[in-house]
Amino acid sequence: MDFFEWLKVVILGIVEGVTEWLPISSTGHLILVDEFIKLNQSAAFMEMFNVVIQLGAILAVVVLYFKKLWPFHRKREPERPVFSKISDNKVMAGCQNFMSHYFYMDKIVLWLKIIVSCLPAMIIGLPLDDWMEAHLHNWYVVSLMLIIYGVAFILIENYNQRRTATIKRLKQITFKDALIIGAFQVLSLIPGTSRSGATIIGGILIGTSRELAAEYTFFLAIPVMFGASFIKLIKFGLNFTGVEIAVLLVGMLVAFGVSILAIKFLMGYIKKHDFKVFGWYRIVLGVLVIVYFGMKLLFAR
Repeated sequence: MDFFEWLKVVILGIVEGVTEWLPISSTGHLILVDEFIKLNQSAAFMEMFNVVIQLGAILAVVVLYFKKLWPFHRKREPERPVFSKISDNKVMAGCQNFMSHYFYMDKIVLWLKIIVSCLPAMIIGLPLDDWMEAHLHNWYVVSLMLIIYGVAFILIENYNQRRTATIKRLKQITFKDALIIGAFQVLSLIPGTSRSGATIIGGILIGTSRELAAEYTFFLAIPVMFGASFIKLIKFGLNFTGVEIAVLLVGMLVAFGVSILAIKFLMGYIKKHDFKVFGWYRIVLGVLVIVYFGMKLLFAR
């Protein structure tokens, strides 16, 4: 591969790192960028690359939020009693004692909520993965979703101005709330929707603060993207060439570094601003996509 091919990989990593966390659709952007920046790789590899590159972005969440997510500790005594009552059964009492000394139970509960949020997308997305890849990964679906959810962000933020957030901490998210947010995540199976955008909208509608909605959607990305990447790797097969491995690693490393910056930017931005700017960006981009591809089809006749 020459210098320009590697430059393309870096650009794709930057696009992924920025768009994975901002509610503007990473998959949609990668599909559109592919129109102008094409790697000299097979279609099967690029289909896998556009998903697996997201692992780099996910690792940024793991690094930034490690203390909030890591559920294990090795303290001699827990900071506070985990169980209000120790069981009379010796086996159950032993399990309770073990969990008290080695697990942060609030973080275990958080992971259970994350799993609940991921179930709807898993149940619907797994059997429809190939169909969606064949029928929905195109510019007209992406442009339509960019515009629809751009309008949705503006309308929801206008509605949200008259409300006060009632859920401001992770502990306040119930399992019912987690399931509702998970239902919104299903919408992101359509390219151009934005996984983070869909779950943020769901969070805001049930009463979470903007910061909490964004933070929770970061956490949901961990199992979702690891699962999606695993499926794509299995479908592609593990017979990578040396160049293909290098392309994946460079793309993921760039996505990781850019994601660190993008996450910090977003969390700082929404402390003082709403999501309307992302709504307008989506609408403008969606219109530009329609104009570009419409003109392309017109002149191709």
